[in-house]
Amino acid sequence: MAQGYDLAIVGAGILGLAHALAALRRGLRVVVLDRDAQANGASIRNFGFVVVTGQAPGADLTRAARTRDVWEQVAPLAGIAVQHRGTLLAARRPEAMALLEAFAAKSDACRLLTPAQLATLQPEIDSAAMQGALHSPGELRVDSVQAIPRLTAWLAGQGVEFRFSTAVTAIDPPHLHTSAGPVHAARIVVCPGDDLTGLYADRIAAHRVTRCKLQMLRLADPGFRLAAGVMTDLSLLRYGGFAALPQAQALRDRLTAEQPEHLANGVHMIAVQSADGSLVVGDSHHYGPTPDPFGSEAVDALILSEFAAVFGPRPVTVTQRWTGTYSSSPVSAFRDAPQPEVRLVMVTSGTGASTGFALGEETIAELFG
Repeated sequence: MAQGYDLAIVGAGILGLAHALAALRRGLRVVVLDRDAQANGASIRNFGFVVVTGQAPGADLTRAARTRDVWEQVAPLAGIAVQHRGTLLAARRPEAMALLEAFAAKSDACRLLTPAQLATLQPEIDSAAMQGALHSPGELRVDSVQAIPRLTAWLAGQGVEFRFSTAVTAIDPPHLHTSAGPVHAARIVVCPGDDLTGLYADRIAAHRVTRCKLQMLRLADPGFRLAAGVMTDLSLLRYGGFAALPQAQALRDRLTAEQPEHLANGVHMIAVQSADGSLVVGDSHHYGPTPDPFGSEAVDALILSEFAAVFGPRPVTVTQRWTGTYSSSPVSAFRDAPQPEVRLVMVTSGTGASTGFALGEETIAELFG
């Protein structure tokens, strides 16, 4: 006989876990189902960087600020370490600095740094090659490889039931048909990650969702500690809060002339640090319904060239390389209601760690009042 729950969640990535947390806080009986034996998708293949500054004004920025606050609450409870905080956006070009100045004029939280101030805060950055930087204190970084399993284990300890290696083949509310038998739930949330042809494929297609492939690198401990996550000129064009400003066009024009290969491969540079001192560095962006699974040495070289442009020509040792895919569409996220008792929720911008907890709260409020 089917077991009864207040809420069933399909998908145990960060977005599914975010919905489970929001439901748990309301005292609901929750089951989470996932076809894999453990989280193995975009949620553990990213930076674990919870980015607030630079998110597009409006829903994205509001969700990121709320999600950062929830991470602050839940991380110590789940035994998740915050590796470092804040962001340093290092400007190599005058056009990038002009864009940062325009952004800072609208932000009370961030401060502009001269090259000398940047050298004091992060001496390893080649400050002589920089026009300056923007320092944002609002970000935090967790190690996704550890954070997702620890959050899962903590939620399980609080009463959330997890059923891994269980595929949901069909939904007929209040019934879910699964590879391990039926499940009964009053409300259902589907967080399919980048599965575009499974549950509610027609609804997903209507939102023009495709996939984005990224390449990532882990570098051996460089012998220094990052004061914050580091981004550079290329990153500014990938965040709506910067890219929408009028000053972004001059930077785009110069990057098109000087780094066309980087732009063609969607390369920008983020560097964050893990507890063992290693750096996670990336990434690239290639789009298609089924991107090939192969990493490109040429693309890795583009990422590392931008790392060298920021940190100077220092020896680096690559200890890991991987690819990942996530859902991508013209909007950053969406929530659809294929049936009154069901919500389909997708982050389609690679910002699940940055906005997921807020999205989960919104969905649960919508379903349960």
